[in-house]
Amino acid sequence: MVLNNIQPLIKNMYELLDSGNLLKLERIGERLVVRPAPQAIWLPEKPKSLWEKRDAFFKRNPSGGGKWQFRNSSMKEEFKILFHSYILKIKFTGFGHFGLFPEHISNFPWIVKQIQQSGKKLNILNLFAYTGLTTLSCARNDAFVTHLDSAKGVVDWAKQNAQASNVPVNNIRWIVDDVTKFIKKEIRRGKTYDAVILDPPSFGRGPKNELWKIEEHLSILLKDLKKLFSTDFKFLVLSGHSSFFTPKLLENILRDIFKDKGEYDAFEMLIPQKESLKVLPSGSCVRWRDS
Repeated sequence: MVLNNIQPLIKNMYELLDSGNLLKLERIGERLVVRPAPQAIWLPEKPKSLWEKRDAFFKRNPSGGGKWQFRNSSMKEEFKILFHSYILKIKFTGFGHFGLFPEHISNFPWIVKQIQQSGKKLNILNLFAYTGLTTLSCARNDAFVTHLDSAKGVVDWAKQNAQASNVPVNNIRWIVDDVTKFIKKEIRRGKTYDAVILDPPSFGRGPKNELWKIEEHLSILLKDLKKLFSTDFKFLVLSGHSSFFTPKLLENILRDIFKDKGEYDAFEMLIPQKESLKVLPSGSCVRWRDS
């Protein structure tokens, strides 16, 4: 597959350059970005002079929000990078994100393997799907994906990523809705899915201000999701970034759903650090597949 305008983007990739002192130093495209990393309680390895070259810094405030500080006005502009054969739009948001969560890339070979071994075109539900990198990977490997997020802006962002990356748009259904309400509607419609991927936030609100708290709503959500499983349900991937949601905790939640059936793989999501033996812990994940 030939990607549009790939040559100018070849150098514009992502790297975790360093971490420590509760911060992480990332290269995104040709920019150096510093963001909070509460888990990085160790010391940085790279010289202070490299950190001082940062083009953008996200400063968190005590209330939980924050604000980007830019060295120049061009940093406020959107740009694109090439990341693992996908062309992604980068935009600095008020939440300290820029549209890319590299820790999820480790799941892609496993997910693609499940799709290829299924022997059919899988119908996959991707919840809390954000800017769509996982959706793009599934759709490019000939699965049909229902991509759902409660924010219209990020769903539009994901559409732009799909278009820029030449991902077959006929393989994706785009939905803007509250996850809990959507699942209940799909149950009433008699819909089923062959696989589910979800990356719920710790806290959030739907398009009509519906409240989401992971510790209160995740187990309930999964019990409803089970009603959407096809008779030949293949796999489920559950990840999260809440500090107290460990891999084994997520596995225990899934065992309430699948019991002793199938195979479980629970692990910590990690981002490798360039030229270092250190890795940055970046959430927990559990994968289940039918054995």
